[in-house]
Amino acid sequence: MSANIAEMERRRDAAKMGGGQKRIDAQHAKGKLTARERLEILLDEGSFEEFDLYVEHNCIDFGMQEQQIPGDGVVTGSGTINGRLVFVYSQDFTVFGGSLSERHAQKICKIMDMALKNGAPVIGLNDSGGARIQEGVASLAGYAEVFQRNVLASGVIPQISLIMGPCAGGAVYSPAITDFIFMVKDSSYMFVTGPDVVKTVTNEVVTQEELGGAITHTSKTSVADLALENDIETLLAVRDFFDYLPLSNREEVPARPSADPWDRQETSLDTLVPANANQPYDMHELIRKVVDEEDFFEIQPSFAGNIICGFGRVEGRTVGVVANQPMVLAGVLDINASRKAARFVRFCDAFNVPILTFVDVPGFLPGTDQEHKGIIKHGAKLLFAYAEATVPKITVITRKAYGGAYDVMAPKHLRGDLNYAWPTAEIAVMGAKGAVEIIFRRDADDPEKIAQRTQEYEDAFANPFVAASRGYIDEVIYPHSTRRRIALGLRKLRNKQLENPWKKHDNIPL
Repeated sequence: MSANIAEMERRRDAAKMGGGQKRIDAQHAKGKLTARERLEILLDEGSFEEFDLYVEHNCIDFGMQEQQIPGDGVVTGSGTINGRLVFVYSQDFTVFGGSLSERHAQKICKIMDMALKNGAPVIGLNDSGGARIQEGVASLAGYAEVFQRNVLASGVIPQISLIMGPCAGGAVYSPAITDFIFMVKDSSYMFVTGPDVVKTVTNEVVTQEELGGAITHTSKTSVADLALENDIETLLAVRDFFDYLPLSNREEVPARPSADPWDRQETSLDTLVPANANQPYDMHELIRKVVDEEDFFEIQPSFAGNIICGFGRVEGRTVGVVANQPMVLAGVLDINASRKAARFVRFCDAFNVPILTFVDVPGFLPGTDQEHKGIIKHGAKLLFAYAEATVPKITVITRKAYGGAYDVMAPKHLRGDLNYAWPTAEIAVMGAKGAVEIIFRRDADDPEKIAQRTQEYEDAFANPFVAASRGYIDEVIYPHSTRRRIALGLRKLRNKQLENPWKKHDNIPL
C-alpha cells in the first residue's frame, strides 16, 4: 500500500508542476501568477478540490504523443469563496501555452455541467494561446462545446470570466457570453484577430494593448467590466464581487449582517441637488449614502459614465443600482448608456436582485451620429429590460425626468413597484425653455413674454406634483429619508409575485 501511495504522490507532484519550473519562472517574470497560485488567492484556504488532475490529451499528430503533461493545460475543480460554493477552471499557460485541446475542453465542460446541476456559479480564469493547432477541428469542436454550455447556463447560474493573459480568436466568445469580465492591465488582452492579421488585411498598425487590452475593453468597447492593476488585485476584487451574487436563479440574494441602521437619515441629501437646474452634482454621493456602509461595487465605471450601474446592499441584502450621472453629459441617455444599463437590468432580473433606479435625465442625446448608429433600437433595449423585469423595482426621481427618457427609466407605467420623487423633481415632456419655444413660437420675438411663459411652465410642470396627482408618483419624499423609504419598500416587496406571459423566449431589440 505504501508503494502505491508513494506512486500517487509522485504523480500528483509531477502534475502540479505543470510545464515545469522553467516555464513557471517565465510566467513569474511576466508579473503573472500560475494557474494554481491564482486559485489559492481566489478560493478560501484549503477549500479547493481538483478534478481530472491526470487527464492527458489524445493527439498523435505532429509528435504530440511524445509530449504528455497531466492536466493538459487547465486546472479544474470546486471550492468556496467566503464559504459559498463555486466551480472553477484556470488555464495553465505553462502547459502548451494554455492552448485548448479536445480533452482540455472536456475538463471545462465537466465543471460547467456540475455547476449547472448543482446551482452554483462558474468562474473561468483565461490564460491561453487559443485552439491547439495540432488537433485541428477537434479543438474547435471543444470550443463550441464550451460555448453551448455558456448559453445554457446563462440566466441560470452566474458566470464570471477573468482574462489574465492572452484570449484570442474563438477563445473570446466564451467570456463574451458570460455575465461579467475582469481584465488585468498590461498583461491581458482579447481580440478576434491579432495585430499581425489586422496589419495584413487592413494595413493598420496597432499594438495588442491598443487593439484589445484591458483599458480598451473597459473604456471603449464595453466588452469587459473592470480593469485591475495585477493578478492579485483582480482575484481579490472577484472575491469581493462574488459576495453580491446569488448562487443561482433559484436562490435568494445573499444577506450579511449589517450594523448600518435601516432608518438612518442623511440630512446632507436635502441640499444635494443644486438650486441651479443646470449645475451638476455627483450621483455617487446619493448611492453611497443610501446603501449599507457606503459600500458600492460599480460595474463598467470607465464606460458610459453618464449612467452608473453596480451592486450595493440595503439591510444586508444585495440590490442592483442604476442611476443617471449628471456629472457626465448632464446624465443624458445615449447608445452606450442604454446598452450598459439594459444588460445590467437583465442580469438583476435573471437572478432575483431588486433594482433601485435614481433618475436625473434630461432626455436622449440628439444628433445625427446617435440616430444613424441606431439609438432608437439601443434605447429600446433599456425600455425592454425594465418592462420585462419582474423583480422588485423602486425608482427615485431626484431632478429631471424629461420626455421619452422618463418612460425608459423604470416609471410606474413599466410596472415600477414604488416610485418616489424628491421635491426638486421635474417631470415633463421637456425643459421649460424648449417647451415654451414650441408652444409659444409666435411670441419668439418678445423676450418678456417668453420669460413670463417660461416661468408659468416651470410653475406648472417643473415639480413632481402633477405626476403625483395622477398616481404616477407614489409619494414625494424628503431626500434625507430616502434610505428609510427604500428599506421599507424592499421589505414590502420581498414576497412579490409577478410572472410574464408564457413564451419560449422574448425578442429583445438587439
